[in-house]
Formats: sequence, structure tokens, C-alpha cells
Amino acid sequence: MRASLIEEVAFQLIKRASVVLPKDVKTSLQRAYEEETSNLGKTQLKAIIDNIAIAERLGSPVCQDTGIVSFFVKGRNLDYKVLEESLRQATIRATKEVPLRPNAVHPLTRKNSGNNTGLHIPGITLIYEDADYVDLTVALKGGGSENMSALYLIPPGEGIEGVKRVVLETIVNAGGQPCPPTVVNIGIGGTVDLTFKLAKIAMIRPLGVRHPEEEVARLERDLLELINSTGIGPMGLGGRTTALDVKIEYAHCHTASLPVGINLQCWADRRATARIYPDGSWKILD
Repeated sequence: MRASLIEEVAFQLIKRASVVLPKDVKTSLQRAYEEETSNLGKTQLKAIIDNIAIAERLGSPVCQDTGIVSFFVKGRNLDYKVLEESLRQATIRATKEVPLRPNAVHPLTRKNSGNNTGLHIPGITLIYEDADYVDLTVALKGGGSENMSALYLIPPGEGIEGVKRVVLETIVNAGGQPCPPTVVNIGIGGTVDLTFKLAKIAMIRPLGVRHPEEEVARLERDLLELINSTGIGPMGLGGRTTALDVKIEYAHCHTASLPVGINLQCWADRRATARIYPDGSWKILD
């Protein structure tokens, strides 16, 4: 696959994700507004929905924090070297032309690269899929919600109840800081590095699409109900919608371990996906 094609598609995806939220996110926010019983919560949701419409009308980013750029690439025979350079160039171009706020800094010196790239940034996750086409997804993750992420290593004997305990603990401790209503992405099992990777992979699944295994899907539904029973509400000002959805991915783990990674995404759940075909044609999936 040509580097210039990947760069062009990636640039268009970054531009779209920063300005236009996915249909499933907008539908979930509208439903939350219609069902909200708190006047203050309803006011916050109305402001969010109006903000989304204004961003689309003006073609401007939906939030001033345009996030850290991450790509997820599904396909086979993927050339990482070509992908890495193409996605880096797309990020540099998007920073200048969308524009994006330069957010990428050295973790110790805090020196800003000025173009949203740096060592291992943009993040790239390759996922094998036995298909002729390639699905390229970009996610833009703001710092406020990312800072509220948490990793727990709970006693395996606590099981599902332990998972519920640490998720609720994370949500309550975060309060309004991650700009709720959030999307709660969870990785369970694996090793500690894989646990958080699973949470990030959960992030690119559309809202309302349940895990294919019923036991996991039930836990997603139960956690969503528990989180929304906290009353934290939109922007932490009270109400019935603290989270728009909960999504879980899991991996088998050591018998002595039960790691749980929790990654919160703010209401601006910015992502966009394109499918690229072998003949060079492509289309955005929404």
C-alpha cells in the first residue's frame, strides 16, 4: 500500500475526528439529554450538543484540547515502517492545517515538539485481521480524561465483584474531572502492559455494541447501571448520566493475578475509521 495513500487517508481521518463526533456518540448524547431529569445536568448536555453542532458548522475542532493522536490498524501484511512514517507525516500536516493544538512534549524536559509527534507518538497499534482491506482508525485523546485512568491489581478471589469495586472507585474519585458523561473503556486480565492495551482497543468499538460473549456483555451493562447510579452526572454537576457506555476487552492471565485497566474517555469521544481497499479506493466508516 502506497505511503502517500496512507498519509492522505490518515490526514482526512484526523481532520474529521477533531471536528465531527461519530454518529453513535451524538445519538448517545442526545438520548442522555432527553432522559436527563436534573435541570443542571440537562443544561450541561444541551451546551455539549450545541457545541458539537457549532464545531461542525464552522469546521473547527470540537474541543481546544485536540488530544494525543493514536492510530489502530487492522489488516494483514502490514508494513510497520511505511505505516509509522506515513502516520507521522499525516499528524504533522494535520497539526498545521486543521489545526491541532501541539500537545506532545518530552515527559521530563517538557519541551514541545510543536507538531504532535515524538518518540512513539503518534501511537500505533497493529491488529491482525484476515481481510483484503485495511481498516485505519484514529483516536484523539485529551489529557483531562487520560489523567483519570487507573490500573488495579486486585486479588483474584474478588472476581467480578472486585472488578466492579475498582471501576466504581475510579469513577467516584474522578468526579467531574474527566468531563462526564464519559465512555469507560476497560481491559481485564493479561499482563499489566496488555491490560491497558486492551482498554485502548475497547475504545475504538462503537457505543452500544456489546462484547460478543454474554458474560462480558452482562458485566458491561451492570457496570453502566452502577456508574450512572452514582449521580455524578454531566460535567460532575449531578444527574443520571455519568457514563454513555462501558466497553470491556479481556485476555487470559496468570492464576495469581487479576489486573484491571480503566481508561476514561470524555464526552468528546473523537475517533474516525476508514477502510482502504487493495485498488487504492477508500471510504470513511461511521
